[in-house]
Amino acid sequence: MAKTASPLAQRLEDLIDFDKRVYFFAILLIFLIIRYLTNTLVLESIPDYQTLESQGGLMFFHIFNTLNYVWTPFALLWKFTVIAFLFWSMGLMVGYKASFKELWKFALVAEFVFIFPELLRLLVYLNPSNGVTYFDIQNFEPLSALWLVGPGNVGEKFHYPLSVLNIFELIYGAFWVLGYHMISRRSVEESTLVVLIAYYIPLLIWLGFYIGAYR
Repeated sequence: MAKTASPLAQRLEDLIDFDKRVYFFAILLIFLIIRYLTNTLVLESIPDYQTLESQGGLMFFHIFNTLNYVWTPFALLWKFTVIAFLFWSMGLMVGYKASFKELWKFALVAEFVFIFPELLRLLVYLNPSNGVTYFDIQNFEPLSALWLVGPGNVGEKFHYPLSVLNIFELIYGAFWVLGYHMISRRSVEESTLVVLIAYYIPLLIWLGFYIGAYR
């Protein structure tokens, strides 16, 4: 017999009861607009960029950015699939059953958390001073460990791992606790365990591998 949804789970179900297809295109559009505007700021921070532009010196910059825009929807869909699989498989491993389809849809909803760091980067450098460089904008990871220690104070191989250790990952995990609680009908404590073993432990293993493999 299926467990009855808790009041908390029911409220969350009501909150995210909307057309996920429209939501996906909306969130994709937001990501693309923010990234386009941020890339424009990066371009303008390059010394004498107008001359380089007219001479074709920024061709690879534009090609890379265009490919990034094209790849964004596929990257998001792949991320949702991997995250949903981790929660589904790790949940089964500890004896908790949850619908893969519902986990996938929740991964889509939860992605809104990662709009905020990109938006903060854009807002901070919306009107940059003359001393701001391309690397300042690229390495700005708000509310992260890298932001606290400063990119110039650690080796380059630690930039990415420290940027991933941020407040938004904690918010994402907390949101997933509620999501798994809603989908699986497990308690918040049991859902927290699944989030730890399905998301944070693989994330830390990946960061450790990245540091070890960096050359």
